[in-house]
Amino acid sequence: MTLDPMVLAAIAAMAGATYFTRIAGFWLVRRVRLSGPLAGALAAMPGSILVALIAPTVLSTGPAESGAALVTIALAWRLPPLVAIAGGVASVVALRVLTG
Repeated sequence: MTLDPMVLAAIAAMAGATYFTRIAGFWLVRRVRLSGPLAGALAAMPGSILVALIAPTVLSTGPAESGAALVTIALAWRLPPLVAIAGGVASVVALRVLTG
């Protein structure tokens, strides 16, 4: 297996861009006063990013995955996240076995 220098350059550029955006975000947040709508938007961001990552998979797969997503949401409503994740994994396995 040979390493293409262009591939390595692309990986290095992507790593640099990722690092830059993180550092720039930390730098900007330190210099901006967070209050009102901006604080609310930043507080809601982790949940909205999670939904944006998971929703396409849930909506484009079969009934087992959609059912498991509903089970996971129901579990997460009252139980710790680790329990909800374990229940979601177990439910997708069970629903895949049941639905064939």
